[in-house]
Amino acid sequence: MSGHNKWSTIKRKKGALDAKRGKIFTKIAREIMVAAKEGGGDPDGNPRLRAALVAAKAANMPKENQERAIRKGTGELEGVNFEEVIYEARGPQNSSFILEVLTDNRNRTVAEIRHLFSKAGGELVANGAVSWQFDHKGVIEIEKELIDENALMERALEAGAEDIQDWGESWAVLTDPSELQAVLDGFEELEVSGERRFLPKPESSPELEGDAAISVAKLWAKVDEHDDVQSVFCNVQLPDDIMDEHGP
Repeated sequence: MSGHNKWSTIKRKKGALDAKRGKIFTKIAREIMVAAKEGGGDPDGNPRLRAALVAAKAANMPKENQERAIRKGTGELEGVNFEEVIYEARGPQNSSFILEVLTDNRNRTVAEIRHLFSKAGGELVANGAVSWQFDHKGVIEIEKELIDENALMERALEAGAEDIQDWGESWAVLTDPSELQAVLDGFEELEVSGERRFLPKPESSPELEGDAAISVAKLWAKVDEHDDVQSVFCNVQLPDDIMDEHGP
């Protein structure tokens, strides 16, 4: 089953078409700009920028693109002011979505996103209507080949992590969102990154199969493709083969 997140598709779609890669670059560039505007252009003192640059490297984003986005964020180059917005929505099959958005035109963005959900039989809802089905956590995902379970548990406990989960090919170290950087510092030599995510609660995370799963995966993909949407979180569990064919 899949629970894909902001950058989860980057590694498995490095060979994607240039158009798809361009969309990924656009989203990462926006994140870099906002991070640099918020916390300055030095990644050593700006955890959000550091995480964005790690994602840029994973996506093979050219260095000059990264540097230009930083300069736009710090004001050295003229850029666009982006507003951060979180939307909540319901989709088909009683699915629930949380969207993290960066937009320079909130009215345009909300109209376009509302249209996507409406076409799929869903709707945007008020903040709080579905977020109770998720836990907001700091997540550090570490490939299993980098560290064994015993060493991971010892390191995570020392750093103040809340939990460790087995995510198949990787470990997930979970933290309170406010403690993400402190815990991440405990794994500095592994050169891993962390991010804040909305993780569906197990009791609010139904499994779907067949046409029901496909309908949710297709909507998930369409929302994820929107240029203003940085992250999409969904509460349902979908088969990997359906996510690979129809999902983001």
